[in-house]
Amino acid sequence: MKLSDFDFELPEELIALRPARPRDAARLLHVPAKGALADRGVRDLPDLLHPGDVMVFNDTRVMPAALSGTRPARDATGQNVAVSVNLHQRDGRDGWRAFVKPGKRLREGDILQFGAFSAEIERKTEAGDVILRFDLAGDELDAAIEATGTPPLPPYIASKREVDAADADDYQTIYADDDKSESVAAPTAGLHFTDRLMDALKARGVLMTQVTLHVGAGTFLPVKTENVAEHQMHSEWCEISNSAAGMINAAMAEGRRVIPVGTTALRTIESMADKGRVKTGTMDTDIFITPGYQFQITDALMTNFHLPKSTLFMLVSALAGLNRMQVAYAHAIKENYRFFSYGDSSLIERAK
Repeated sequence: MKLSDFDFELPEELIALRPARPRDAARLLHVPAKGALADRGVRDLPDLLHPGDVMVFNDTRVMPAALSGTRPARDATGQNVAVSVNLHQRDGRDGWRAFVKPGKRLREGDILQFGAFSAEIERKTEAGDVILRFDLAGDELDAAIEATGTPPLPPYIASKREVDAADADDYQTIYADDDKSESVAAPTAGLHFTDRLMDALKARGVLMTQVTLHVGAGTFLPVKTENVAEHQMHSEWCEISNSAAGMINAAMAEGRRVIPVGTTALRTIESMADKGRVKTGTMDTDIFITPGYQFQITDALMTNFHLPKSTLFMLVSALAGLNRMQVAYAHAIKENYRFFSYGDSSLIERAK
């Protein structure tokens, strides 16, 4: 497979900079395994599901991983430098790996000041990020980041507008677990859910369970190799509890469908699949799903519309077929669906 196989032209005006209000007012493109595409709404989701279907949600919570700070002047003739930091991977009790700007004006050993706390640039890596060592650790560091940081909006939004107070709610699912605050990007398919929609799904007889995958900034990293097989996938921590595994495995044993909400939930259940069942426990997964992958657990997927040439567009193409998804995305563009994190949604059934 070539990277160019997964390319398409997306008009810039279709990139959503704000979510639909209310959340469940977004549009939804139904992509059945066979037959015509259907333009629906997220509120129609109960009508598209069957009693006994199991929806799998990712209950991770997005931390306010974007920090604004200052690198103080190095000498009396120098100037302070404003610094933007995006934390993306924990490195011990007092450290984080982070992307920083302006990277060229920062050196190893520089101190970055974030109001009441600070960090030293311990190392600049070949991958283009830095390792920060903070003057706080553990719960104290977590509390300082929580009080100081802002939502880490994706670059295709943050480059077009400032983060504001609305994003603190908009970029968080309503079911996020406060004890699982380690994601630096939202599981965005879940942003469409409201209490009203959850109640309608329950009334339909749809079952719901939760897994955890802490979303890393690697989800936004571009594929740079023309040969797709040469791409190195980022790693993310995930977990499936006994109760979640029990509900998923019971559904599979009884021939009922398992439908993850978002690619992170899908990657979790497929990563922890074993002979047609899901295991319990935790792991670091770097699963890379491309056309030809044999799904063990997933029957359908609810997900937003993804970037051209991205690993996520490759994943949905593996689920439904590349030709089918090219047709679906062409339809979405023609019908002015809104794309990416704050955009519209789709329900994609697995080709069989």
